[in-house]
Amino acid sequence: MIVVTGASGQLGRLVVSALLKKVPTNEIAVVVRSPEKVADLAALGVQVRQGDYNQPESLVAAFQGADKLLLISANEIGRRFEQHSAAIAAAKQAGVGLLVYTSLLRADTSPLPLCVEHAQTEAVLRTAGIPFVILRNGWYTENYLASVGSALQLGAVFGSAGDGRIASAACVDYAEAAVAVLTQENHSGKVYELAGDESYSLAEFAAEIALHSGKNITYQNLPEADFKTALLGAGLPEWLATLLSESDVGASKGGLFDDSHQLSQLIGRPTTSWKAMVEKAVKA
Repeated sequence: MIVVTGASGQLGRLVVSALLKKVPTNEIAVVVRSPEKVADLAALGVQVRQGDYNQPESLVAAFQGADKLLLISANEIGRRFEQHSAAIAAAKQAGVGLLVYTSLLRADTSPLPLCVEHAQTEAVLRTAGIPFVILRNGWYTENYLASVGSALQLGAVFGSAGDGRIASAACVDYAEAAVAVLTQENHSGKVYELAGDESYSLAEFAAEIALHSGKNITYQNLPEADFKTALLGAGLPEWLATLLSESDVGASKGGLFDDSHQLSQLIGRPTTSWKAMVEKAVKA
C-alpha cells in the first residue's frame, strides 16, 4: 500500500495521477484534511483517509498499512516542523515501511530561510528509526510563471534575484520523481537534490516572455523590502510575499541552482523545458 499525504494539493494530485498509471487503484490511499476535496479520487477507487497534521492522533490511523508513505511538506510556514515531527512519530507508530519526504534543494546549506524547517525535519527523520528517502525539491517553474500576466501588463518582471541562476522544473517533474521512488526499490537512505536540467536568470526569463509576446519586457531588480511591498500591493498575503521575496534573495546567492541532473536521471527523461512553459503561458 502506498499512502500519499497532501493529496488535494498541486503536487499531491500530480503524484496520485502518475501513480494510477503504475499501481493498482486498490493499492493507493490518500490522506487529506478535507475528504470532500478529493471526491473524484474516491470515485476512481482510491482509498481516502482523513488526517490532519494538526491532529496527530488522526495520522496514526491514516497511515495504517502503509508500505510506503509520501510525506508532502505542509504549507503552514512556522508550524511545519511541529507538524512534520508529529507525522513522523505517527508513521513510526503505524509501522510505515518507508517514508519519503519532500524537502528543499540543499536544505542543509541553502541560503533560503525556507530551508530551516526542512533541515529540522530531516534531522528528526534521520533519527526516527524509519527507513527513509529525502527528495530535496528545487523551485517549481510555475512559481515564476505566475508573474507572466503582470509582466505583460506592466512591461517588466520584478524580483530580487539579481543575476542568480534558477534551475527550476515543472511540478509534474517532481511528482514523477516521487512516483519513481515509491514504485522502485533500492532508494532507501538516499537524499536526492532535484532541480531542472536548464537554468536561467530572471533577466533571461523576462527576455523569453518578450520573445513570445512581441512586447518589450525587462527585468527590474528590487531591494527585498521593495519587492515584498510590490507583492503586497499586488494582493498577495503577507506570508506569501515574505516567502517569495526572501526566496528571490536566496536565489541571488545560488540557492535555487543545481546542475547535478539528479531529477532527470530519476524520472528517466529531460526535465520540462522552462522556455516551453513560458511560451505556453504567454499564449494562454
